[in-house]
Amino acid sequence: MPRMLDVSDAVRAEIGDEEADRLLAGENAPGSYDCTSCRTPGDSAQERTSTVLFVGDETAVLAFAHSTCLPSQVVQVTEEQLRGAVRSINADTGAPAAGVPAQGTPPQSPERTAPQQAAPEQAVLGVTSGLVLVAGELHPALVVEPTGPIVRPGSNGPDDEFLTLLTEQGYVPMADLASVPPVLHGWSVLLAMGQLHAVLQPGTEDGRPAAWWQAHQPLQVTDGWRAAANKHQQVLMFAAPVGAIGRQPREDLLRNALDKAAAQGRLVAATLPLAGT
Repeated sequence: MPRMLDVSDAVRAEIGDEEADRLLAGENAPGSYDCTSCRTPGDSAQERTSTVLFVGDETAVLAFAHSTCLPSQVVQVTEEQLRGAVRSINADTGAPAAGVPAQGTPPQSPERTAPQQAAPEQAVLGVTSGLVLVAGELHPALVVEPTGPIVRPGSNGPDDEFLTLLTEQGYVPMADLASVPPVLHGWSVLLAMGQLHAVLQPGTEDGRPAAWWQAHQPLQVTDGWRAAANKHQQVLMFAAPVGAIGRQPREDLLRNALDKAAAQGRLVAATLPLAGT
């Protein structure tokens, strides 16, 4: 039975015309699926469905999403990210429904990994995901705080230049959280198969994005965070120096810490487009 599939030119170029035609004819396309974006059930025989091709260094995985959630596209990921995402999908026993949780639910536990620009080996970045209320609307946010001072590459000085390095990249100081920060083009947040994988920055050599921060393992986000990210197609990223935010067990406490850091002139931010799903 023919399927209601959208196969973009980019996906067709990767998989070939023959495979694309087989998908459209229903030969290789599943009837029912879990949307790779919202993780709720879909049926390609009953509703418009997008083909989303995740391409790693050696392998590729074709996934499906509601057309209302995502357009058909090719998403570049590392081989490690691709395998981790496939393992997580294979381990799923059901698809949770997307919904925005009430304020005060615990934010996502921090994922810590070595920052690209940090010279001291002991300094790592803590990345926390949570929903932040700005101008009466919930936005998905990432809050980045290192565990120690971040010095300029090649410098042996003791000065913490974490915020300076980010402002040089286009992040802006935030005096308050009354409005969303400007969009920082070239940077993006990679959410692949419903999990947070990396924060990407412009590449320096071949023009392809490079990972500024990358999770050791794909980081789970809440259904509400993912739903808000899919709605806005962008993520607010806040960054503060060590000790400015701390580990907050609830989103309301996280917001209070952000407000305090902004009032003290210790917060920079940018709005990053959402890459992938």
